Amino acid sequence: MTEQLTHFIDGARTSDTGGRSGPVYNPATGQQTATVAFADNAVLQRAVASAKQALPDWAGKTPLTRARVLFKYKELLEANRDKLAELICREHGKVFSDAKGEVTRGIEVVEFATGAPHLLKGDYTPQVGGSVDSFSMRMPLGVVAGITPFNFPAMVPMWMFPVALACGNTFVLKPSEKDPSAPLFLAELLMEAGAPKGVLNVVNGDKQAVDGLIQHPDVQALSFVGSTPIAEYIYQHGCAQNKRVQALGGAKNHMVVMPDADMDQAADALMGAGYGSAGERCMAVSVAVTVGEAGDQLISRLAPKVENLRIGPWDDAKADMGPLVTADHLQKVKGYVDLGVEEGAELIVDGRSQSLQGYENGNFMGGCLFDRVTPDMRIYKEEIFGPVLSVVRANSYDEAVELVNAHEFGNGSAIFTRDGDAARQYQQEAQTGMVGINVPIPVPMAFHSFGGWKRSLFGDHHMHGMEGVRFYTRLKTVTQRWPTGIRAGAEYTMPTME
Repeated sequence: MTEQLTHFIDGARTSDTGGRSGPVYNPATGQQTATVAFADNAVLQRAVASAKQALPDWAGKTPLTRARVLFKYKELLEANRDKLAELICREHGKVFSDAKGEVTRGIEVVEFATGAPHLLKGDYTPQVGGSVDSFSMRMPLGVVAGITPFNFPAMVPMWMFPVALACGNTFVLKPSEKDPSAPLFLAELLMEAGAPKGVLNVVNGDKQAVDGLIQHPDVQALSFVGSTPIAEYIYQHGCAQNKRVQALGGAKNHMVVMPDADMDQAADALMGAGYGSAGERCMAVSVAVTVGEAGDQLISRLAPKVENLRIGPWDDAKADMGPLVTADHLQKVKGYVDLGVEEGAELIVDGRSQSLQGYENGNFMGGCLFDRVTPDMRIYKEEIFGPVLSVVRANSYDEAVELVNAHEFGNGSAIFTRDGDAARQYQQEAQTGMVGINVPIPVPMAFHSFGGWKRSLFGDHHMHGMEGVRFYTRLKTVTQRWPTGIRAGAEYTMPTME
């Protein structure tokens, strides 16, 4: 009998199991392990109402009080790191070490959010005019919501709600219906840390729940991470409802490899960046742009490494890569490999027929490596989101940068080189929101901010760091003067401070 997963509202899991639902699978075996209830309008209304009711008390607490709850939450997350990682592995499929890394990066954002007293400090200017002082304050927005993807079921929610809560907001989370157990456990740990009920609510569901959050008049802001078409949809419809929206979309991250690069280092970097988590990362490097003679040198090192990738279930300590999240996604990725062959790319390593003894029904495939991919091919243009790396050959540095900048996505990119001039030039010229120099996956630490350019981001703010604080607050500026016993009478001209 499969487990019944529901929602987390007003401090506890609900009993809502009726209506619509969806299956949850173990990607390594292909077996259904749970059924997750999909929120209808009544469930969504209860979740938002709970967050709205909790708002005045939570927003009224001092930033230090909120920070202490988050500090306790950080301790509980650290104590339950392995349990969280296992929940992720069983529903997403990534290997255990990768899942633990995901949890760690999420905890880092919680740690950043514990600095709420400092993060929310305003500016103060005395005597801007005669007996007049002026100061600014950052105020919470109210009830805010997050919609998160399957590939990071713990980390991406923790990019959002800890910062939002630190700023005095309350939160409604709609995680992916493919792997809902980790987000539900995150909510339970927050209650254990001392957060009041209703501060964080979790509603599971599909597009109906997303549209409900977009249209709900009490939801003041929406955060989203996922594909570009959905990011654009949420941004357009959320803004039409006069909500603040940050929507992070898809990516096609390039890594430029210069001829002077350490080729062994570059090859190792591409293996982790291209095939880690089975390529199901928005910051995965899916295109290597080799300059000049770097092409042959890199391919000669990459091909045997890709062929020798160890594929296995999450509890295989020697596995480099686990299965893809669903059988449908597996077929989609294999279809892109088929397409690349049809388009004329040279398939150096073909992982489509990879089979794992004892896990024949799992969503496994091996790594795939294409050479001589060209910018007109769909495998170059579109986000594959799987263990497929394309090598594009450029004749010069300038041609490589033109390729990076011409792509519709601008999430992240990297350059591998020993040349400081080339590296400095690239960090200035690359039209991407995040740049790595001899770093393949330049995901910023929590006290910086995460986000792309072009069609990888809709909205004005990146995730976490001070950009997150600015997104989840609005500025209020106060100008004050106390009576001094002097009455100048009514003034009808524009007030000045002279």
